[in-house]
Amino acid sequence: MLKDPHKSFKLYYSISEVAAQFGVAESLLRYWEKEFPTLRPKTTSRKVRQYTADDIKEVQLIYNLVKVRGMKLSAARETISKNRQGAMQSSELIQRLQAVRQELLGLKRELDDL
Repeated sequence: MLKDPHKSFKLYYSISEVAAQFGVAESLLRYWEKEFPTLRPKTTSRKVRQYTADDIKEVQLIYNLVKVRGMKLSAARETISKNRQGAMQSSELIQRLQAVRQELLGLKRELDDL
């Protein structure tokens, strides 16, 4: 589902690349920038957003709190401000579990084909 931004050597990602990684609209990422002060991608003089690997980690955290866990934006903001480390660990764990699930589903499909 979500790609690891550390596997690439790119320094910056466009908003469309980040939106595609998470399966969300670009407008949602722009909205989250307004709602979450911790999400601030670099912008060029022509107002083009450039996301770094750290920005993508922040999007991952927000995505897991809002989309996966179903938190309201205010609750997600509060969680990030009060327990950022715990939220990051939870986000990373969810991502790993999703990867394991995908791998197990792939193995199941292979076994079913036998």
